[in-house]
Amino acid sequence: MKETWFFLDSSKQTPAYNMAVDECLLQWHSEGKIPPVLRFYEWLPAGLSIGYFQKTKNKIDLDAAKRNGIPVVRRLTGGRAVLHDQELTYSVIVSEQHPKMPKSVKEAYLILSRGLLAGFQNLGIQAEFAIPDNQRSTTQSAVCFEEPSWYELVVDQKKAAGSAQTRKQGVILQHGSIPLSVDNDRLYDLFVYRNERVKQRARNAFNDKAISIDKAAERAVSLQEAKQAFKEGFEQGLDIQLEAFHLSTEQEQEIHALMKNKYLKDEWNLSR
Repeated sequence: MKETWFFLDSSKQTPAYNMAVDECLLQWHSEGKIPPVLRFYEWLPAGLSIGYFQKTKNKIDLDAAKRNGIPVVRRLTGGRAVLHDQELTYSVIVSEQHPKMPKSVKEAYLILSRGLLAGFQNLGIQAEFAIPDNQRSTTQSAVCFEEPSWYELVVDQKKAAGSAQTRKQGVILQHGSIPLSVDNDRLYDLFVYRNERVKQRARNAFNDKAISIDKAAERAVSLQEAKQAFKEGFEQGLDIQLEAFHLSTEQEQEIHALMKNKYLKDEWNLSR
């Protein structure tokens, strides 16, 4: 009999709310209040999430983000900045002690990313796992989708999904971005470059480094179709069944308190 995980579809939410939900789910799972969870969500307004260790000074153009109405929020997970706009975002919350979860972060990526791989296949997209030539980053870019990490999904050698992982309180949190389409101009306006020429060069090169669902599928893919494909993909890839989960009033209150006290504050978001 397949193990049952919770499935939470948060739909469109603010950047601060989205990060607060992931942290609360991690906390509740660590306390044994809920089983493992797969969550899908979207961003309204579009938001720029930055990695836990990422510096904002001389990297992120905070004025441009403000001008464009794009809130900046710091994730619990590492990695580089992601502009979350026309995409499906997922998160997985599961205990480090789960029998299917390897001790190694890299190997856990491989297990969890099987759900993503099956999701792409359900859309008729031939994706595969990235196996970098070496583990050292070859670029100093602050942009997540410029370079795939171990076991992230690539199509035609272009990054198709970006993921990040952390482990806290005995729980693995992995979340990631699956772009349905990408606006290069909007993305590169949010980062600091030495001059406009360097920025334009990076923008022009981006199409060779990243690919969105619509380009990979060579057709328009609706958000609903993507959700269904990846939901079934995670069930297939992790050999689980998903049960709909709805937040209680008390849980919503806890999320909003965390959002207000942490993810809406510059002390957290601009701490580096």
